[in-house]
Amino acid sequence: MKELSLNILDIAKNSVKAKATRIEIRIDETDGRRTLTIRDNGCGMPPEMVATVTDPFTTSRTTRPVGMGLPLLKLAAEQAGGTLTVTSSQGEDHGTVVTASFDMNNIDCVPLGDYAGSMVTLIQGSPEIDFSFHYHRQEGDITLDTAQMREILGDVPLDTPDVLVWVYESLTEPAE
Repeated sequence: MKELSLNILDIAKNSVKAKATRIEIRIDETDGRRTLTIRDNGCGMPPEMVATVTDPFTTSRTTRPVGMGLPLLKLAAEQAGGTLTVTSSQGEDHGTVVTASFDMNNIDCVPLGDYAGSMVTLIQGSPEIDFSFHYHRQEGDITLDTAQMREILGDVPLDTPDVLVWVYESLTEPAE
């Protein structure tokens, strides 16, 4: 994928399919490194699936026998001097954590892309899910939590156009 924001969208949509009710997306940019962490409380994966999840021919899809999301993210991370880890558990403490790191000074580091657009797409497509987004960068932190938004908005659905416009603008406004 040409932008990290598309990987965010892909992984979070997989979390939704895994029946997650809370998905945390965190981007940390510190000392020339970008680390993306996506954590969910979905059903998790068995150990044998986790062991092969970065193989393009490992997928839970029934529509086609390949899954390219995590293999492409792993490739992008490794080409930029980084790593990808996936941990997952089933049972009482179920959920999955995907962490990818990148050397931002590496010529092969993929751009972050339209992370705000990805968040709007996720909220619009799954307004019932609690999404937590935190972007830590030198210019200042950007955060969004749909659970807090629901408390403030009351009966106003998160997928209404005015709310989605506000989400996009709040994620893209310059840091103070």
